[in-house]
Amino acid sequence: MTSALDGELDPPAPEHDEPGPDDEDFGTDDEGPGRPRRAIHAPFDKRLLREPLSVLPARKPIVFSADCSVTDAIRAMQREHRGVVVITEDGTPQSALRGIFTERDVLLRVTGRGRNPATLRLSEVMTENPERLIEESSIAWVLNKMSLGGFRHVPVVDALDRPVFVISVRDVVEFLVEAFPREVLNLPLEYGADRQRNREGA
Repeated sequence: MTSALDGELDPPAPEHDEPGPDDEDFGTDDEGPGRPRRAIHAPFDKRLLREPLSVLPARKPIVFSADCSVTDAIRAMQREHRGVVVITEDGTPQSALRGIFTERDVLLRVTGRGRNPATLRLSEVMTENPERLIEESSIAWVLNKMSLGGFRHVPVVDALDRPVFVISVRDVVEFLVEAFPREVLNLPLEYGADRQRNREGA
């Protein structure tokens, strides 16, 4: 895949699942505390994009084997308030990444087709060989994958292709809010409310 960031950062990784619509993540995707990360106080410019993925509040992935049922995966996603599970060769984080299954797959490949999740294996509905990033990648690269690929979740792997964590759109949003709290949080309750008050007082 040709990257919008070629020549500046790391080389792109293999491609994966097809783009889809911006659907909801059960309303609770990836909530809760993330991995420890250092504070960022960078200027509002492109230098922020070069920060490593380790600054994002992503959590360790929920891992399954391809033979597990879709029902078990959905229950784990609901229990952990997550929108994604990853599939490895032996169902543990110590083996190579094989696939990914998200809330989008639940909507488009399971319920959207009237299939019974209790009788489906993850191997039948997961996205095989998902596009991934290595731990040393920058924030620019995860934005690149999400923007060009239409992904809501991007797995991150180590040198042996084992899943380390999964980055969601929400993780990136939380990072940007923490990096620029004044620009994001110090706004009126409604858009244009400050301008309305100025007009009335004129």
